[in-house]
Formats: sequence, structure tokens, C-alpha cells
Amino acid sequence: MPESRLRRARARVAAAIGASALLGTVAVAAGPVGTAQAAPQSPAAADCSAPYRIEQKLDGGTTWRMCWHYESNAGLVLDKVSYQPKGESAPIKVLTSAKLGQIHVPYDDGSNEYDDLTGQGFAQGLQQLDPAECPGGTIKTVRVPDAWDPEHPNVKGLCATTRARGHAYRMGTGGFGAGEDNKVYQLQGKDLLVYTVNQVGWYEYITEWRFAGDGTMTMQVGATGTLSPMDYDAGDGRGWPLGKGAKDYATSHAHNVFWRLNFGLDGSSKSKVEQYDSKTTATSGRIPKTKTTRTKVTKELAGDAAPARWWRVVSSTGKNKDGHPRSYEIVPGHTTKYQGRSFTKHDVYFTEYKKCEQFASNNLRNCGAGAGKSVDKWVNGQTLKHPIVWVNIGFHHIARDEDQEPMPLHWQGFQLSPRDVTAMNPLTPPALSGHNGHTEEER
Repeated sequence: MPESRLRRARARVAAAIGASALLGTVAVAAGPVGTAQAAPQSPAAADCSAPYRIEQKLDGGTTWRMCWHYESNAGLVLDKVSYQPKGESAPIKVLTSAKLGQIHVPYDDGSNEYDDLTGQGFAQGLQQLDPAECPGGTIKTVRVPDAWDPEHPNVKGLCATTRARGHAYRMGTGGFGAGEDNKVYQLQGKDLLVYTVNQVGWYEYITEWRFAGDGTMTMQVGATGTLSPMDYDAGDGRGWPLGKGAKDYATSHAHNVFWRLNFGLDGSSKSKVEQYDSKTTATSGRIPKTKTTRTKVTKELAGDAAPARWWRVVSSTGKNKDGHPRSYEIVPGHTTKYQGRSFTKHDVYFTEYKKCEQFASNNLRNCGAGAGKSVDKWVNGQTLKHPIVWVNIGFHHIARDEDQEPMPLHWQGFQLSPRDVTAMNPLTPPALSGHNGHTEEER
């Protein structure tokens, strides 16, 4: 890919980088109203004009609402994301903003290293979508800031639709038997899906944001496109042979994807961060015991995932109907941690909000003398009053024969899972709505 990036991307990027040295916030042109967009603004709708609003009611009664805009480096940004399950009188505010924080691509042989968002024209590579790629939804028109072709800045490049997810839940009431009185409660769920496709060199990145009826959010990036035909030059023994025999070797490289999340749980930026660690001890002849401890994260943190460790972001103001603080748990997907740079050596970062801190590496904004240009440099002991969450998911791409051609999608990402956001499963059927807490009949 190095030569292809130079040939196909760098020439266009060179003209655009100067204009986009500061983070762009140019939004979009109007798109048609469709399945995943509500035209009239209700009192509970997201606070933005109709063309920039996404609102979708899913099976089970949950409604997701959000605004969006398009930036000159990060591409798609989701704003004011709220979640309203059935039984809640008002939307529950979750995220103030969410976007990609960087796609860092270093090559194994040390020949090239790229920051695709801030150095390779990721946003300007927005691709036009075919209607078949957005079945049942709406393709919205995006005005691309600093477009490579200033005469044609508008791209039909944002899909908002729904997609089946399979079982949302299943529960039989007949115990181990299969008698006639057995009743099965099950729901086939659908997610709200919002995505764009951005081309960088020979790669195409599909950036997906999924919102489920039970409150789960899934953020992932899929890499597809094709291997660079000029990239079969890994003569240092690090590549993988492609094609007939062992003549052509594709250069191996990493894709380190960062997301930047600005929480606004229950409308407040003053969220709290907690880390949980579980330890299991075994005593001969006894069943092992596990103890879970909570650590309040009050200072900025560069966190490392562990087999029995997880984090959650907790609302400082809101509680569910059981009186428990609302929170979202960070659930990382599979990752290959890249050790070559300091900013890729950790899985999550919690930093105190600073407007200039927008990208995990090659940050374009000036944060002042000595502030550094990467997220690891911003973890310097500040008290967390308005935490920003950075999630790093890595993939080491060692090419294979099946990557030709087109390259099958490889996904990398994570989830935000609701923890005590509602008092029960928000999709609970009415017949089971009383099953909250201890429900066993007294004997």
C-alpha cells in the first residue's frame, strides 16, 4: 500500500491538508426523509434541524434520537445521542458526541506510518452509496468540507437504516418439560444502523454505529477494498506470500482504531469512572471463590484490559426506577495491541476534557507548549471532572490469499452496554413486567 497511498491519496491530501489544519465542523446538505429519520420535530426530538436529525423507533418500543454533522478530519460525528425505552417518560441522554479519534497504520518493515484521519484525507474520501447498500433506509447528502473537488462537495454518503440482529431475548416458562402449557417469550430485534464508507488509498473503511432496542451501542470499523497491487515488496521476511508460489509478498501492517466519546449521561458532563477487577482464589478441596472490587477512577488514566477487568461511566445525576445510578459499561472487542508507539500501548484512556484534544495521534490543534500531539501525553494527573473516553482497538493485518479481491470485511470495535440504565430489561413483555427483584412465592 505505500506506493498506492503516495500515488492515489497523497497528491489529493497535500492540497487539502493546509485548509484542514484546524478541525473542521462543516455540516451537511439536506437529505430526504426516510425510514430512519423523522421529519417533524417532537418535543423529545434531538435539538437540531430535520436534515441533521436521526430518529428511529425500534421493535419493543425503544426510540433512539441523535444529531449529526461532518468534520473535515474525523468525518461523521454523532451528537446529542439519547435513548428512550418504553416506560420512560423522557429520553435518557447518553452521549454529547461520538466520533473516530484516529486510524493509525504503521507498517511492519518500518517503511511507512500513517495517521489516516489527520494525514491521509479520510474525511475527503467519503464514498457515494448505492441505494442497495442502505435497504429500507435513507441515504443522506453530506457536504464534505475541504472537498478535493470543490465544485462537487456534496456526496450521498450517509446511510441511516435498520438491520436485523436476531434474538433480543428468549425465555421458556415450561422448565425442562415440553408440555402444552409451555410458553416461549422471544423477540427478534432490529438495530438502528448509521454508517459511512471512506476511502484511503486502496482501503475502504466502513464506520458503523449500531443502536439496539435494549440500549446497547456497538461501534466498529470494517476494513475492505483491496490490497495495493504495488505493495508486494516485503522482501525482509515479514510479509505473506500471495499469488502463485512464493514470489509476491504483501507487507504486513497494523490498523489501530481509536474512538473518542464525550459522555453526557442524564444531561451532565460530570460523569464518574469506575474500574472493576475480579480475583479468583482456589483452596484445595473447595469450590474457588471470586471477589470483585471497585476502584473509583478520580484521576486521568491510561488503562490496560485484563481477563477480569472492566470499566463503566456512571451518571452523577440520574438513577433508574430502582434507585440505582445509571451507567454504561465499556466492552472492548478483540484487539491486537501495537507496542511500537506510546499512544497504542493502552486499551482505554480517560482524560479530562480539553477542547483542543481531538485526535489520539497527530492531533492537529495546538494545545500549548509541551502538551504533546497524542492521547498518552494528556494523561498527566488531572482530576476527572468531565471525562473523555478514548477506546483503542488494534488489528495486525497479515495478508492472506483470500484478501484478493475484493478484500473481505474485517471488523474491529467495541460496545457500550447499559448497566442499570433501566430497572428491568427495557424489552420485557407485559406479562413479565412484575418480575423485578426476588419474585419467588413464599412457602
